[in-house]
Amino acid sequence: MEKFKLVHYVNQFYGQIGGEEKADQRPILKDGSVGPGVQLQSLLNDSAEIVATVICGDTYFAENTNEAIGEILELIKYYEFDGFIAGPAFNAGRYGIACGAICKAVQEKFQVPVLTSMYPENPGVDLYSKDIYILKCGKSAANMREALNNIGRFITKLLEGREIGFPEEEGYILQGRRVNVWAEEIGAVRAVNMLLKKMKGEEFETELPMPIFDRVKPAPPVKDMENSIIALVTTGGIVPKNNPDHIESANASKFAKYNIEGLNDLKKGEYETVHGGFDPVYALDDPDRVLPLDAMRVIEKEGVIGKLYNYFYTTVGNTTAVSSAERFGEAIAKELISNGVSGAILTST
Repeated sequence: MEKFKLVHYVNQFYGQIGGEEKADQRPILKDGSVGPGVQLQSLLNDSAEIVATVICGDTYFAENTNEAIGEILELIKYYEFDGFIAGPAFNAGRYGIACGAICKAVQEKFQVPVLTSMYPENPGVDLYSKDIYILKCGKSAANMREALNNIGRFITKLLEGREIGFPEEEGYILQGRRVNVWAEEIGAVRAVNMLLKKMKGEEFETELPMPIFDRVKPAPPVKDMENSIIALVTTGGIVPKNNPDHIESANASKFAKYNIEGLNDLKKGEYETVHGGFDPVYALDDPDRVLPLDAMRVIEKEGVIGKLYNYFYTTVGNTTAVSSAERFGEAIAKELISNGVSGAILTST
């Protein structure tokens, strides 16, 4: 039996080109398997062969998405491949979005099975889980072997045209589809049984899971504004020139704080935005448009507030994982409270 032919997509790191310094790498094509593809090939045994690997830098893909997709489709069109895999991307946001985007494009262009794998909180999941199969995997490359095992198993099933089971059976992320199935009991009986289990405190599984929304109770208003200390916090990526703390333009892994004591204005050329999710022209021209230091100094001088806190906090919200954002927020809030800050103005883009 002839082997199925696969094309594999990886970023610059897993493609063994380099780290963040090579994140601007344009798409290139290499014959055969590279990086994690080598291990995946061994797991595929004789069922399929990785005939080519596409390597593209995360930053290049994020900042030139349409161009990157077009270049990749052009590179692989000469291979008569039967399926396409990307990643695994784990919890790397830019990588996950790239994996989802290129899988969707390949599926639409070449009408072949596509597959990727990500941590459920990767922003690529929200963007592409309804369009393609995304297998669940761990947060980091420590889970590489398990992720590749699952990719090998699932892509083989897709290539062979076998029936795909439900997400909980197969390990892929929910796609929001409803499928009719035969059940031994009618809906009324199943509903009453679930209710009885719930009343008894027993475990049960709903047939219609509802989305979980994070509800945050609003903080009480600042009572004494004239004597308050107010801080500025932004997810708009405003940083001193040259980004001294190297905050990422997407899927930020950190936040930073900078001293603004004695400053009345964020001057063009001295401050900039590193946010990769919006056109930065107007923010670069006047960083106060994102972090309104100038306006805060006016109301401070007018006595509307008692004092502007001497530091501002900044990160990038672009595709940043919810878990990371929660961690940043908790750390910033703890520090502000310990320094007697009355309230914070959070600006975005």
